[in-house]
Amino acid sequence: MQVGDHFPDFTLPRDGEGAMSLADFKGQKLVLFLYPKDDTSGCTLESIEFTECSDKFTTVGAVVVGLSKDSVTSHDKFIKKHNLNMPLLSDETGELLETLGCWVEKNMYGRTFMGIERTTFLIDETGIIRQIWNKVRVKGHVESVLKAVKSL
Repeated sequence: MQVGDHFPDFTLPRDGEGAMSLADFKGQKLVLFLYPKDDTSGCTLESIEFTECSDKFTTVGAVVVGLSKDSVTSHDKFIKKHNLNMPLLSDETGELLETLGCWVEKNMYGRTFMGIERTTFLIDETGIIRQIWNKVRVKGHVESVLKAVKSL
């Protein structure tokens, strides 16, 4: 996926009950952050920072949504434990992650494995990708995303 592409349509289960689709965000800016795993240090920090800035995103007409391969049950526990206030989508099959090119081979301590590359997409009101942050470093990321949303 590249800036200027239409974000692929999706319907995925979310925390709590139900599902969300790209169509649910028509007319709103969508910040979709992909993260490797619930309740790990970097993912927790990123999710908490998005939560702490949620009013700022709302003020500029944006919705923040997280996505990982974790189950809905895992998402529910993660939200409750850290008082998160954004929807978390579950892509347990990895189909959307594959389509986005974010399910990649990783290497840690000499071991290779498949995992989610921490990535954030800024999608405009019509479903067009306006910015992509690849290989996200958590520190300062949320402010960078907020600045980009304000500039749309």
